[in-house]
Amino acid sequence: MIDKLLEAEFSFNQPEVKTLNGYDNVNYIVKNNSTKYIFKTYSYDKELFSILQAENELLLHLKGKDVDMFPDPIPFTDGTFIKEIEVDGVKTICRMLSFLDGKFLGDVEATEELFYSLGNFLAEMNLKFQKFDSYVLKARQWEWDIQYAHLNKKYLNDIVDPHNRNVVRYFFQQFEENVIPLLPELRKQVIHNDANEWNILTEKGKVSAVIDFGDLAYSQLINELAIAITYACYDKENPLDWIPFILKGYHSVFPLKDKEIKALYYLIATRLCTSVCNSAHSRKINPENIYATVSEKYAWQMLYKWIRINPIKAENVFRKAIGLLPIEKPLTTEEQVKRRYANISPIVSLSYEEPISMSRSAFQYMYDTDGNTFLDAYNNIPHVGHSHPSVVQAGQKQMARLNTNTRYLYDLLPTYAEKLLSKFPDSLTKVFFVNSGSAASDLAMRMVYAHTGYKKTMVMEHGYHGNTQISIDISDYKFNNPKGQGQKGNILKTPIPDTYRGKYTERNAGELYAEDAVEQIENSSAPIGAFITEPIVGCGGQVPLAAGYLKKVYPAIRRQGGVCISDEVQTGFGRLGDCFWGYESQDVVPDMVIVGKPIANGHPMGAVITTNEIAESFSKGVEFFSSFGGNPVSCAIGLSVLDVIEEEKLQHNAKQVGDYYKFLLCELQNKYDCIGDVRGSGLFLGIEIIKAENSETNKTLAHHIKNELRNKFILISTDGPDDSVLKTKPPLCFTKENAKEVVDTIDEILERYYDKN
Repeated sequence: MIDKLLEAEFSFNQPEVKTLNGYDNVNYIVKNNSTKYIFKTYSYDKELFSILQAENELLLHLKGKDVDMFPDPIPFTDGTFIKEIEVDGVKTICRMLSFLDGKFLGDVEATEELFYSLGNFLAEMNLKFQKFDSYVLKARQWEWDIQYAHLNKKYLNDIVDPHNRNVVRYFFQQFEENVIPLLPELRKQVIHNDANEWNILTEKGKVSAVIDFGDLAYSQLINELAIAITYACYDKENPLDWIPFILKGYHSVFPLKDKEIKALYYLIATRLCTSVCNSAHSRKINPENIYATVSEKYAWQMLYKWIRINPIKAENVFRKAIGLLPIEKPLTTEEQVKRRYANISPIVSLSYEEPISMSRSAFQYMYDTDGNTFLDAYNNIPHVGHSHPSVVQAGQKQMARLNTNTRYLYDLLPTYAEKLLSKFPDSLTKVFFVNSGSAASDLAMRMVYAHTGYKKTMVMEHGYHGNTQISIDISDYKFNNPKGQGQKGNILKTPIPDTYRGKYTERNAGELYAEDAVEQIENSSAPIGAFITEPIVGCGGQVPLAAGYLKKVYPAIRRQGGVCISDEVQTGFGRLGDCFWGYESQDVVPDMVIVGKPIANGHPMGAVITTNEIAESFSKGVEFFSSFGGNPVSCAIGLSVLDVIEEEKLQHNAKQVGDYYKFLLCELQNKYDCIGDVRGSGLFLGIEIIKAENSETNKTLAHHIKNELRNKFILISTDGPDDSVLKTKPPLCFTKENAKEVVDTIDEILERYYDKN
């Protein structure tokens, strides 16, 4: 049929016709005598017809100015360039273009010269486009024009993997924050808008031509470069190594502006997001169209590399390439510390020998003000990931709608309470919201006093429960510090059931420790109102309570009329992998649970979950009120955290990655005698560093490892009675690759350390 049409419409004589792959239209290579052409067909659409006319007008505008740089429109026998023709009974738009020879950019080896010439070519092309105007293109708003990136959001749910989907949502949010305010100040003109590796032709190691003008847009000029860079570099191991050559080539012909460079990092990310959104949608509606998803693998590959690149670093690389001054340097570390302590007491401490000045963060990465990216293997507060788009959106949306205290009725409070309580056993039915884990500990003790009438409290050795006065009173980590206030008379401290350094290390150590604790309880000078402990004692050095310990201690407390409290501020919300709450690992149910830190991914929030009976006792006293506890914004954010944990299966990820992480650390332990113990569960692990000759704690080496990791852009910390335990408790989106990176880097540090010593 096509060959007959070509004979009739172009007077061709028995042309050879070959079908080409296409995204959403059908194209053909046509050979008539010795000349090749491209015949393009489209399903008829009135708007598309107008756009194709505009495209044709641009090609005619370029015709004759540069032989073989751009395709030429070929007229039908009646002199027109675009026609509506019935093909196999279907109304079809048809047109013919000259065929351009050359090797596709995607088929040739990348070189510095080639990428420089790509920049040159695009700049020359854009200069030629400057005098072309089209109201049709100015009116065009569609998904593939970066300035209208929001139009791709309708495809987000077509991305099957929830974490992938949220990475895209993160970059869309970054586009809205960092690019949209700049758009009115960026130069606009008609651009090609699709300089991908299969639309760029090369000859003798240089770019020679561009084809397929079907994506023309009246858009920001810098988008031309963002798109070309995306497709030229998305299969490269280190994209930032290649981008400068393209920028230099472009800038030498068509100088770039400061604000265009400022937006470029985010524009590249947004183009990648547009690509993966449309690939996901194409797969959904037409799984057989391989062409539509051919670039998807590389787009995801670069997107995950891009999220690891600090935007400051990227912008400075771009600036250096074209001779612009780098982003203004922040104050030096010394200057920032001095400024901080001018108004903030040094008692508010900083991490590391050389503190870090942070600017942004994303999932398991943090970006400092010097352009470095840190892998965060330490911060357990951004539980589902730094700047998680679901959490950000929930907070922004609710903040713009309503934020008030709990004296009013609003749906979010009971909705979130119901959702949170669904994660607990049936006996725990009441929740009291506050604005921190410390406030939750404080409230829990007030509730204990009201319910039991007893002030005597049993606490865990090395335990930590907050920074209020009551919280400090029950925190051995604080009151037993050399600078602390000392143990108060109503506090009974029980030894930590540590199977590595403690009194008992045998298989039944938990029972033996429990027997000692029960003896303390029974010999107490006054009834014990409460026993509070973390399932894994974080400040004790990430020490898990010995197996079976709480199973025997809880009943002894209850026999005295006391309340059993599990502090889940660090161990809750699926972090331990095997269980959602740490107390589940001991096969017990507490009477109270304290939560904070990860409950709202860093938004200040905490809660006490307890029984009806205890809540009723507390309600007989003075009214309880927290100005911020349970406010609509906090509830919206808290709900989003629970939703993300479920959506991204983060408890399962904590289990899978945590087991692998621990396995790698145990292998490292077999290699180095300085690693005395590897302990913990899921993504809550501790590595005890010792002196190999006598197994004593080795704070010096632990701090050396911590600070060397910091110098290699990995965040980890130390804790324990002697500050000799490396602790790692990263966001739950941490990957096996991240875990291996941490362990491999510790291995390198220790190898170098022992080579020198």
